[in-house]
Amino acid sequence: MAVASLQCYPLLNSPPLSVSRSISARTPAHRRAVGARWRLQRCCRSQSAESRSQDSQPQLERLFSNVNQATMKHEPGSVTGSIFLVAGTTVGAGILAIPAVTQEAGFLASAVTCIFCWIYMIVTGLLVAEVNVNTMCELGSGGVSLVSMAKRTLGTFGVRTACFSYLFIHYALLVAYVARSSDIITNALGIPLWESAALFSLAFGGLCYFGSQQVIGAVNGFLVFSIIASFTSLVVVASGNIQLSSLLETNFAAAPQSIPIIALSFVYQNVVPVLCTNLEGDLSKVRKAIVLGTAIPLVLFLVWDAVILGTIPGLAGSGTIADPLEQLRSSNGIVGPIVEAFSFLAIGTSYIGFVLGLSDFIADLLKLPSGQNKPLTYLVTLLPPLVLSLLDPEIFFKALDFAGTYGGNDPFTVSLITNRCFFSGMN
Repeated sequence: MAVASLQCYPLLNSPPLSVSRSISARTPAHRRAVGARWRLQRCCRSQSAESRSQDSQPQLERLFSNVNQATMKHEPGSVTGSIFLVAGTTVGAGILAIPAVTQEAGFLASAVTCIFCWIYMIVTGLLVAEVNVNTMCELGSGGVSLVSMAKRTLGTFGVRTACFSYLFIHYALLVAYVARSSDIITNALGIPLWESAALFSLAFGGLCYFGSQQVIGAVNGFLVFSIIASFTSLVVVASGNIQLSSLLETNFAAAPQSIPIIALSFVYQNVVPVLCTNLEGDLSKVRKAIVLGTAIPLVLFLVWDAVILGTIPGLAGSGTIADPLEQLRSSNGIVGPIVEAFSFLAIGTSYIGFVLGLSDFIADLLKLPSGQNKPLTYLVTLLPPLVLSLLDPEIFFKALDFAGTYGGNDPFTVSLITNRCFFSGMN
């Protein structure tokens, strides 16, 4: 029985005559750039019989596609850097609020819920990666974002819905990141809010604009390690009175109400197209980055949930909703500064991931060739969140309240729209 498979092979034959003449008529640097772009991998459908031995398959070496347009050097992304990008994008300051929504269910029930949400979000990310790489192969280029993916799978209405919801959610979250980080910086340095917001946007936005893949990966990796260090300090301070009996309290009936918040805490799919481009369409590496990158937040979520719920007895099934983090703050003065440090670092890594994802999306939306008009792309990415965070940080939450008229007033409702746009046409 023949089995059809979609495989990517490099173009091994020489360029067409017209392309060769065009290349030879230009400068050496430009000839190398055009040649590198022309040699991008293509996709072809091949039929393979089960009886055919594996040795008979052509053993072809992949041509890299990440070529620096200025230096003409190969700059492949690393799996480690991609893992940190996924982990940093996923881990947000909202992790500290998870016990507030899981306390009624208890640790065991919320742990099961968290693991199921993690598995679901891994599957959705892998689906996005499959569609992204296949779209890259069909178009013969890297840097494919949600715009091209939606055009390929969803049609005109799907593209418009996906683009609107993507922009809405990303701008809303970037506004929240800038507003919260500026509060932290102002409290620490005593400078005005507008200076704090500008300082944060310039520092982290400048890193995304000027930094290479290696530099962004190194900085993001350092920030993730700093998050883990501050989180460990927080766990050590908070875990002094953990009781096994409190951990065993369970109320599975209350678990479903925490699913929207827990699922939203595992959002990272916006950087999957960035991963596919950085890792040059190597799906095995992309899958590894997604699974391991989301496993780090999963461990942090479970540990933090256990520490908080294990120190406050009698919450499961009690119907009493309290803020465990505020109780922890009031009982120990060291907790406040650690929480602020953790929140700032988590916001920084999430900001980097969302800026990279949104800038690629905008470049694709405006049909800008890869590497061209980068100032315009980042201006559209960075300036609106900065301005809105200074004018009215609540503007997107007001819009979410308005959207609640049509089925829900929490951010998860809008994220579901995006998920439907992502996945409804992928089969």
